[in-house]
Amino acid sequence: MNLQLTILTISVNKSILYIAYHYPPVLGSSGVHRTLAFSRYLQERSWNVQVISASLKAYDDWSQEQFSFIPKSVKVTRAYARNVAKHYSIRGKYTKWMALPDKWQSWIVGGFLSGLKAIRSHRPSVIVSTYPIASAHVIAYLLHKATGIPWVADFRDPMVQNNYPKDKHQKKVWEWIEKKAVKHCKKIIFTAPGALKLYKERFPLVDKSVWQLIPNGFDETMFEGLEVSSEPSPQPAGLIRLLHAGIVYPSERNPSALFKAIAELKRENRLSAENFQLWLRGTAHDEHYHATLIELGVDDIVMLKPPVTYKKALQEMLEVETLLLLQAKNCHYQVPAKAYEYIRARKPVLALTEEDSDTGQLISGAGAAMLAPLDDVEKIKNVLLKFIEKVRDEKFEFLSEDSMMQYSRAYQGKKFIKLIEDVVG
Repeated sequence: MNLQLTILTISVNKSILYIAYHYPPVLGSSGVHRTLAFSRYLQERSWNVQVISASLKAYDDWSQEQFSFIPKSVKVTRAYARNVAKHYSIRGKYTKWMALPDKWQSWIVGGFLSGLKAIRSHRPSVIVSTYPIASAHVIAYLLHKATGIPWVADFRDPMVQNNYPKDKHQKKVWEWIEKKAVKHCKKIIFTAPGALKLYKERFPLVDKSVWQLIPNGFDETMFEGLEVSSEPSPQPAGLIRLLHAGIVYPSERNPSALFKAIAELKRENRLSAENFQLWLRGTAHDEHYHATLIELGVDDIVMLKPPVTYKKALQEMLEVETLLLLQAKNCHYQVPAKAYEYIRARKPVLALTEEDSDTGQLISGAGAAMLAPLDDVEKIKNVLLKFIEKVRDEKFEFLSEDSMMQYSRAYQGKKFIKLIEDVVG
């Protein structure tokens, strides 16, 4: 009788263990808001949510303000973790094996032990791990093997691609992680159709029900209380500000062609600091870009702005005239989370990406956008001028409130909860 009661208790236990490196109060990662939103939706549906995250020392940047985003009923355990490049290196050098599968290798031990403790206390019905920190999947795999609890992996984007990761040792380890996930996971989730298609082709013998598509989206909760100021703008009349909010990776979002296009248009007297400014907010690579801007003579037009908190970043999206997306060809199967926030902001978007990419198709489908390839100076020049003209003429049309909600995290959150409920029966 006691055994039957125990089994029954486990089977109806609405408890989930989330393995997530990126969780508040970390700054600099848009992906943190996907996990935060899903954990909030779960606890609103009476799930007991426990998150195994990393100790604050592992983060490059975090803010006390971000703690307020965590739902009160969500229990967060910060397991021991350090960045090998910062904490274990000698004069900036360390052996490669110390950074496999990533620079937070130490989190695997801390996360596994903290996960076992959480499992003993609450016996979760499912374990969910979330990329882009590969160690999270390793922790979940080890916990699944030790306990038999079903495992769901939120890959989001492809882990391994033809030229990524570039380090052959890291690539080998990541391929091993992929194979373990494919073999042991009940479900593997992606955020973009191209990534889903890629993995179906990579693992043709895997049951199609394993592969799941749950896109990112904007979080309406985060927009609450934000509104465009009714005060006159302090900016010069006729000035159009183009904002990119977030990290500008030199390999995946290289803005060099855009900088050259702006420089040429400035020399042709078609752009100036009085009528156009590009704001790059929180690039994380300011030093890398600053010298280029001075060399091209556009440091008066292209402004490198310091990072701000997430709410302030959203507020700025609502206040500027236009928004910028950058996505290279090597990210064909990915969609930046900010794309959905841009849709919610209802501002014209200049998207420098391929038209047939997942990002290009998403932003085109939302309506108020113009596209050009990220690496084509001439096409960027032409599209940028047409974009500015269209903005001045107010010819962009935006989605209705109802249509816009299909791009929300709440809409996608319902899919996520249904998936989890299906996994635990």
